[in-house]
Amino acid sequence: METKDTKFGFVDFAETWNGRLAMLGFVIGVATEFLTGQGILSQIGLM
Repeated sequence: METKDTKFGFVDFAETWNGRLAMLGFVIGVATEFLTGQGILSQIGLM
């Protein structure tokens, strides 16, 4: 672990927020798919 207080790179702070935002994005994607009845590719016109 690095000794300086950096908020960039592979540090615990950055990885924690990356995980939180990934979980939030996944939940929003599943909820949107449930509410619209279309998959994400259908919503953006790729299928």
